[in-house]
Amino acid sequence: MTMTLQEKRILGAFYGQALGDAMGMPSELWPRSRVKQHFGWIDRFLPGPAENNAACYFGRASFTDDTSMALALADAIVTHEGEINAETIGANILQWAEAFDAFNKNVLGPTSKMALNAMKAGTPVSQLENNGMTNGAAMRVSPLGCLLPAHDLSAFIDAVALASSPTHKSDVAISGATVIAWAVSRAIDGAGWTSIRDELPAIARAAQEKRVTTFSASMAARLELALDVVKQGRGVESTMQQIYDLVGTGTSTIESVPAAIAMVELAETNPNRCAILCANLGGDTDTIGAMAVAICGALNGIDSIDSELKAELDAANALDFTRYSAAFTRFRQQREAAYVNA
Repeated sequence: MTMTLQEKRILGAFYGQALGDAMGMPSELWPRSRVKQHFGWIDRFLPGPAENNAACYFGRASFTDDTSMALALADAIVTHEGEINAETIGANILQWAEAFDAFNKNVLGPTSKMALNAMKAGTPVSQLENNGMTNGAAMRVSPLGCLLPAHDLSAFIDAVALASSPTHKSDVAISGATVIAWAVSRAIDGAGWTSIRDELPAIARAAQEKRVTTFSASMAARLELALDVVKQGRGVESTMQQIYDLVGTGTSTIESVPAAIAMVELAETNPNRCAILCANLGGDTDTIGAMAVAICGALNGIDSIDSELKAELDAANALDFTRYSAAFTRFRQQREAAYVNA
């Protein structure tokens, strides 16, 4: 059966998430100088180096907790036939963490680890505080962008907040996750990158100000800074250094989400190029890659992803993403129909 353009974009988002994650895995959480010193230039899938205590558990073309948690979110949505159930999302993430022995490995962020430990002790998701500002919500949110049409911004933010709530409830975390999900959703609807890019600061501000819980820098202002760094850039290498120095590439949402948007712009939305550039950026390379390349994949569809890289991902991770793309296309169309008929 011929795949629709919408389903190709959804499948592109899923594969983009995995591609950016797996390409960035070997260099994750290393300073930019050490990435250069150790790898020179990453332009293909590599195994996690033994000396990288975050990446050492992963083989060539394997994705990390970013995509594993994105699939935990996707599986929860499939279980509930297109609805968002925070308890099931939390249970799925906890199940993955225990199966991977994530509590004893350097793969969980501090916010997620605290939340999962509380869930393990029996605390309901609704009672968790989860006011951390790390990027665990944004890194896994791309399937939600595949599910949700970008119509009602307030409802969209609420849906992102609900899906994020098992691990993250802060204004900054929800703002960052909303930015990534909105970009994926608008791309799936066929919007061009220029339009999406111009919308994102306003989307970020609305999400951050809906329920203020922290004293944080502005996600909207940081996005504008990130895009301006790329606009003023005089070459790929110096622009990447400026992103690293000025925007930041750490595990905080206020750094990594604007960095990811900057990398989509720098790569001119090419998913294969974006994955390589993110892997060489330094910092939280796998997460920035997962977010940025998911957007690129949604913009350009599955056919834009290098067939050899796709084959390597399939072989290393033994997953059939088409079952997600078929289900999420159906769920999204149901939501579109309900919106039209409302």
